[in-house]
Amino acid sequence: MRPDRRANADLRPVAIETGVQEYAEGSALIACGRTRVLCAASVEPRVPAWLVGQGRGWVTGEYAMLPRATDTRHPRERSGLSGRTQEIQR
Repeated sequence: MRPDRRANADLRPVAIETGVQEYAEGSALIACGRTRVLCAASVEPRVPAWLVGQGRGWVTGEYAMLPRATDTRHPRERSGLSGRTQEIQR
């Protein structure tokens, strides 16, 4: 039994709310138990120079965790990315 009284095989409740950011082309707030993830998508009608004329697109991602998202405060990344951030953004 887990601290929140769920059995070991029980999943946390999941909720997805879309359209939560006014200016993003797409956005969602995802809740899984007490964890919240805010996702936003932007669309640009251009590709990197090496993809021009190939009829293909390009997708990239960014990740950021707020300083008090965990039990100990982690400072914001201001110059350079941590190994964790680099790995998640791949």
